[in-house]
Formats: sequence, C-alpha cells, structure tokens
Amino acid sequence: MRHLMKAACLGFWAVLAPTVLAASDWEALDRPGTFALMRHALAPGTGDPAAFDVTDCSTQRTLDDRGREQARMIGAAFRARELAFDVVLTSQWCRCRETAELLDLGPVLETDALNSFFQQWDQRGPRTAQATALLSARSDRPFVVTHQVNIRALTGETTRSGEVLVVRQVGAGFEVVGRILIDPPQ
Repeated sequence: MRHLMKAACLGFWAVLAPTVLAASDWEALDRPGTFALMRHALAPGTGDPAAFDVTDCSTQRTLDDRGREQARMIGAAFRARELAFDVVLTSQWCRCRETAELLDLGPVLETDALNSFFQQWDQRGPRTAQATALLSARSDRPFVVTHQVNIRALTGETTRSGEVLVVRQVGAGFEVVGRILIDPPQ
C-alpha cells in the first residue's frame, strides 16, 4: 500500500513539475554519503545592490512569488519521496534563508560559510575553504541552500535558480552524482 501511495505521489509531481529529472537522479540521494546542494529559488536579477545589508531584506535581491512557489514545490517533491535531512544549512542572504524555510525539510541553520562572494571575489578562496570544512566535518545529512558562485566553487558546476545538485565528498572536493530541477510556475 505504501508503495502505491508513493507511486501516486510521484505521478502527481510528474504532472505538476514535468522538468524534474529522471528517477535515477532522485535515486542518487539513496547513495551513502550524498547530500543536496541547492541554489536558492528564483530571485530575479543578478547580484545585490551596492549598499545591501545582509541583515535587511529590503536592501537585497529577494525571491519573487514564482520563486516562493518554486521553493514550496521543491520541498513538496522531496517530502513526497520521503527524503529526509537532519538540517537545512543556508547562507544568511534573505533569498537563501527564505528558500530554506519554504522547503520545509528540517530545521534551518544559517552559516556565513555559505554566504555569496559574488561582489567580493577576494573571499572566494577563504569562503570555499570554510564551506568545504563545514560540509566535510558533518556526520549528519544536510540539505544546503546557497548561491551559484559558491556551488561552482565547491563543485565546478553551474546551476539554475532552484536547481539541486546531489553531491558526495571525494577527497578534498565534492562530486556531482545527480541533478534535480523543478522549474518555477509560469
């Protein structure tokens, strides 16, 4: 019965979110040592205004209604597949925090190790080292919400808004073993 209900939920999400990748990418999360590394949901624009304040969302690029709905859809797709995470680690930027909260996949924990360095390229090395150390030291299973520049620095891969990479640690870096994308509603 449980498998029938799960299949029905999966079919439901396949209709609502036809851009979700093949089941094999979802199954990548079943591999030992993998976790989810996500670029925040849709937040139109690029970067942040010059005088932004990380503690003041009104000064930042934030999620729009489509981005909020995208984050909810992504969280629902993960819950429908009964994928569990111990914590949702997030950048302190408002678009990441709001994405993390709307996913509703576990307790949300902000960390500056995941903050963007888009406008501070001199922080790329230190921030990437800090994020790598944080993720490498964890014995639990995190779901990570951060920025495109951070994801590229950690994995060498680029991502679209709301795209989730399934990654695992290999040596001092991270290998992408799957990709999951649920586009925002039109």
